[in-house]
Amino acid sequence: MASRTWKPSMTQRILLVVAALVVALVAFWVSGRGVGAETPSSAPPAAGAGDARKQLSELTVAQRGTMDGYDRKKFPHWDGHGNNCNTRELVLKRAGKDVKAGSDCNPTAGTWVSVYDGETWTKPGDLDIDHMVPLAQAWVSGAKSWTTEKREQFANDLDRPQLFAVTNSVNREKSDKAPDQWKPPLVSFWCTYATDWIVVKHHYGLTVTTGEKSALEDMLRRC
Repeated sequence: MASRTWKPSMTQRILLVVAALVVALVAFWVSGRGVGAETPSSAPPAAGAGDARKQLSELTVAQRGTMDGYDRKKFPHWDGHGNNCNTRELVLKRAGKDVKAGSDCNPTAGTWVSVYDGETWTKPGDLDIDHMVPLAQAWVSGAKSWTTEKREQFANDLDRPQLFAVTNSVNREKSDKAPDQWKPPLVSFWCTYATDWIVVKHHYGLTVTTGEKSALEDMLRRC
């Protein structure tokens, strides 16, 4: 008796195609070229002034701690994200326009507008990646007691408004200063600067000084 050749029905064909697509997508994801290496499309949205005021009122007011024991190496930063990309390179990519990068993921060209001073740059070397709440500032307001893992999360946080590509000279002027010691030259950014600072400190349970809180309240009045 002759064997019969199996012919899948239309429904079975559709199911086979769907199954093949699912397998391909899973393989792409696991390879590290999917979720892990994707560049966030944009920086996290700024909080509203009302939410920021509420969060500021919830922060513990305390004297600024000392720098005893501080070392940037205690905040491991620029974690890898697959495809040779690290946190710094992802921030440059999401902050810029028409960004081009080499096989090592390091941007070689593009256009960036620094939110701190409004200046436009076309060379990545003219930019620094700034921590909205500087590492040393975190250290003196609570991070000294954190685990290394939590400090690493803080230093590489792409989900909060913590990492920005800004004019390198302006970033170096800011250094480790809090808002009562330094504010961005671009006054129109003060509202966002204050809300971002508060969001980060609130999320990580960091403290603020009396002077810092007063400066943030003043900046929020511009919202």
